[in-house]
Amino acid sequence: MSNPSTDTLGAIVTALRQVTTVCVVGHVRPDGDCVGSQLGLGMALRAAGKTVSVWNEDAMPRKLMFLDSEDLLSKPRTGETFDCVVAVDCASFERLGRVGSCIGNRRLLINIDHHASNTRYGDMNWVVADVPSTGELILELLKRARWPLTPAIADCLFTAVSTDTGSFRYASTRPETFCSAAELVRQGADLGRIGHRVYDSHPMSRFRLLRHVYRQARLTHDDRIAYFWLRRGDYGRAGAEREESEGLIDHIRSIEPVVVAVVFEEMDETLVRVSLRSKSDAVDVNKVAQIFGGGGHKAAAGARIAGTRLAVQRRVLRELRHAIDRAA
Repeated sequence: MSNPSTDTLGAIVTALRQVTTVCVVGHVRPDGDCVGSQLGLGMALRAAGKTVSVWNEDAMPRKLMFLDSEDLLSKPRTGETFDCVVAVDCASFERLGRVGSCIGNRRLLINIDHHASNTRYGDMNWVVADVPSTGELILELLKRARWPLTPAIADCLFTAVSTDTGSFRYASTRPETFCSAAELVRQGADLGRIGHRVYDSHPMSRFRLLRHVYRQARLTHDDRIAYFWLRRGDYGRAGAEREESEGLIDHIRSIEPVVVAVVFEEMDETLVRVSLRSKSDAVDVNKVAQIFGGGGHKAAAGARIAGTRLAVQRRVLRELRHAIDRAA
């Protein structure tokens, strides 16, 4: 990394050296970048002699459990006091969910993230929007601090980098990303195990969800928008957990004419979680998500939108049609 962000990074390393108790927190519905960054940083801090907690509102996806070799991740608890809380891969304080109400007794809040929509909610904010994963930022932090990169930490950070770049396929992937990945492999990241556990070990319930996607998906706006719904009952019928929906959107995103893919997920009768993916540099789904109070990246963003299912679908598809037409 370079320029002013390096000064921020140096200040963060200095602050972390001076604290004793640290809690590393991440966003609701944690993905590979969030969990990998949390655990990689948590392991490094523990090895540096800190007392470390790692908290998420939601459980870790089963496919990522192999990363937590030190049993660091746990549910948030009230009444705890920390010298420092580090939020990773979380664009806003609200995205921490219930964790936010459990970390009030702290001296310092550090915010490390790569989302362009980050609200700079920390006492110290290191946000680098052109880096495709928070895992790369954590790697840079560990190198600056000169903390050892063990094979277990390398597994966590490689998983973070790999998952948030679509296995290095997304346009956000930079030459430096491959250098970071190579360094993690040199430090012991087990590509065979990571590939098997993260990409090739889906439960049967995931297959049943995927079958639902192909039955229910729809195309609109000259086949340039693809979307499907996940209702609460769909998980029960598939015997699946909500975490198993991660990545389903890629199956409709990969259809050739599609420019933007959308997943509408029913949270309750009046709240819908919307995930957006764009295949065009000219269609910025982060801007669309921000219309609805959400955010993310140019090619991947989301929001939670209050309203009935039909009303939310109409509003989102209308904004996407406008965005695609403006880009034409």
